[in-house]
Amino acid sequence: MKIFLDANVLVAVLNKEYPLFTYASRILSLSDSKRFQLFTSPICLAIAFYFAEKKTGTMVAGKKIAVLVSHLKIAPVSRDAVLKTIANKQISDFEDGLEYYSAVDSGCEVIITEDKGDFYFSGIEVVGCREFVERGIF
Repeated sequence: MKIFLDANVLVAVLNKEYPLFTYASRILSLSDSKRFQLFTSPICLAIAFYFAEKKTGTMVAGKKIAVLVSHLKIAPVSRDAVLKTIANKQISDFEDGLEYYSAVDSGCEVIITEDKGDFYFSGIEVVGCREFVERGIF
């Protein structure tokens, strides 16, 4: 299963934000399983770095991002994703559109985010961390 992780999931792990950390870290542990491929976008990584840097400083945030990236696949933000976002009149938040089309173009089956409402236009499933973990597919 291909899973796209939104920035807020990454931030919860990098900054150990409870109670979300409990669920988000379990989802990240799926990277050790051959049954799952975890994706995120460069945009999500930039957002996660920004919030980690505010909490821990540049050096520590950089190390945390490096460890995180070693467990994830990076979904490209292509020109096509940009054009699809612009063309989709349902999308009001450009960043969310770019993340969505990055996920779709990478073949992701689900987007995990704590801001499910941001992806109201999604053609693929959108779930929160707790909801995903409680499915028990580990």
